[in-house]
Amino acid sequence: MPKLYKDILYLIFQELQDNKETLYSCLFVDKTWCETIIPILWKDPWKFLKSGCKLRKRGLLLNLINSNLSNESKNKLGQYFNFSYKKPLFNYVSYCKHLNLMEIKKIINNDTLIIQLEIINLLINENTKFTHLYIPKQFNYQINLFPGFQNCFSNIVFLSCSSNIDDNVLVGLSKICKSIKELELIIDENNNNCDIIKLIDIPTNLINVRLLIKYDFYININYEPFHKILEKSLMKHSNTIRYLKITKQPTLMILSSFNYLIRLELNCSCLGSRHYQWNCLENLSLPFLQILKARYVPIKPITNLIENTSGSLDEIKIDYTYHSENDNKRIIQVIYHNCSNLKYLTLVIKSNNLIELEKLLITCKYLIKLNILTDDRVFDWNNLFDLLIRLSPITLYKFKFYNSYVSPDLDSLKLFLDNWKGRNSLLLKFNMDINDEYSDLIEKYKAEGVINKFDYYS
Repeated sequence: MPKLYKDILYLIFQELQDNKETLYSCLFVDKTWCETIIPILWKDPWKFLKSGCKLRKRGLLLNLINSNLSNESKNKLGQYFNFSYKKPLFNYVSYCKHLNLMEIKKIINNDTLIIQLEIINLLINENTKFTHLYIPKQFNYQINLFPGFQNCFSNIVFLSCSSNIDDNVLVGLSKICKSIKELELIIDENNNNCDIIKLIDIPTNLINVRLLIKYDFYININYEPFHKILEKSLMKHSNTIRYLKITKQPTLMILSSFNYLIRLELNCSCLGSRHYQWNCLENLSLPFLQILKARYVPIKPITNLIENTSGSLDEIKIDYTYHSENDNKRIIQVIYHNCSNLKYLTLVIKSNNLIELEKLLITCKYLIKLNILTDDRVFDWNNLFDLLIRLSPITLYKFKFYNSYVSPDLDSLKLFLDNWKGRNSLLLKFNMDINDEYSDLIEKYKAEGVINKFDYYS
């Protein structure tokens, strides 16, 4: 029974692995809960450095890592660190499944080779098995020569690295990348190692690919040959790739070969992106596509792509893209005609097209989250709130409203919240400056259970 109890707890806490506040509070229940949660929190400790006071968190994390160093290593690094702190209750680093060498480089904040090598040597050993590996650019440590390398990375499923990588490191990586299912390549256009293609060619079951291309349109260098090689290598995996993210318009018509894509993310935020037409999307048919995200991509080809789906889309996110009023009307129409199973939507909605939003709310009966972006200097908040009160499906309770020019007045927001009573508690986010009157109003409706969570940003 004690083992069964612990196994059940582990399954429950696994479901809460992204809810760090809940896990932190559960740590203090008893010893069994604590021992079950610690390995979950420490599977990927680097992700907690993405928010809050990063400098302080990095310092704490470095101290915890250093606390596990051998006495010999501590003697070597005595001139750089104060090792007066007590040894922790757990060997935290032994639970790490993600080796993020990018973050290690940041938390050390020091180019002293001996420090980096001692910490990497601590993490790579015969007793650890990593599943995720992140390699920074210009990384030149031959980790494949470290004792325990083969054992550490024999089960690796995720690799992130820069195309600006040392040949010797690349040789070491190519020996372990056969099992990789997720690959993130950060392509530095000004300094590429063409042998990076090996990391695409070798895996036998590549499912998730992200090509993050740092590209300057105005530098007069022809990168097309390199991109053609890169894209042809990707096409070899067209039957297995289900998730694809690219940050530059493809050189070849490769997207049409990915018939089994479930998720497509196009984030063309690079300098000169406005010159791209993305004509490759216009006649593209992806019958199994469920998630579509696009930034800085022209609205017309995106509209055509949505129209050519087979009704399987349940998430659409389109932002940082200029819409004329007619283009905006057209894409809303295409969405409610072709995406009746939609659950999550982020889209520009113009005031004059609220009638189209009305039809969308009637048709898309499974909506859970609606992010409305507007760029109108005059926006009819009263009409919008009235539509949401009258026509929101019972599943819809998450809203984000963004208008850089005008926010809803207090009376409009109060009327909306008054009429929402009796439904699922709202998760709301606005871009607006909150004064005392707004704060009091929000706290009132939180106390009444109308609002579950409220966030805002200026």
